[in-house]
Amino acid sequence: MDKPFTGGCACGAIRYSIAGEPLFSNHCQCRDCQRESGTGHGSYMTFARAGVTVTGEAKRWDMVADSGNVKTRGFCSVCGLPVYMTFAAQPDIFTIRAMSLDEPARYKPQAVTYAARGHDWDYLDPSLPKFEGMPPG
Repeated sequence: MDKPFTGGCACGAIRYSIAGEPLFSNHCQCRDCQRESGTGHGSYMTFARAGVTVTGEAKRWDMVADSGNVKTRGFCSVCGLPVYMTFAAQPDIFTIRAMSLDEPARYKPQAVTYAARGHDWDYLDPSLPKFEGMPPG
């Protein structure tokens, strides 16, 4: 069995362990991710929900994505760190913030999403495929 992906918030009140490999890893330059990260993008890894175990209680914040679907961001009520996202329209996936990993070097981005909203000062690897919004299917 492969080594699980583990991580959590800065203070340790929320922890996760994820079996399996990511389905998708990306930098997202949408305005929501810019605001949440306090910079030009957010970095994420998306997994099958079936392999995810979370301990601790996350504070949740629902927002409506460009698609019109609700996405829920989970963050720590103690240290404030954003840890994960879930999506009402896709209940079988679970997305983590890359920097919440115990071993952030395991994050390997595959693409940039919402590149149309990126800023020139937010330099990302030019070899990554860029999508104006979310990539098709």
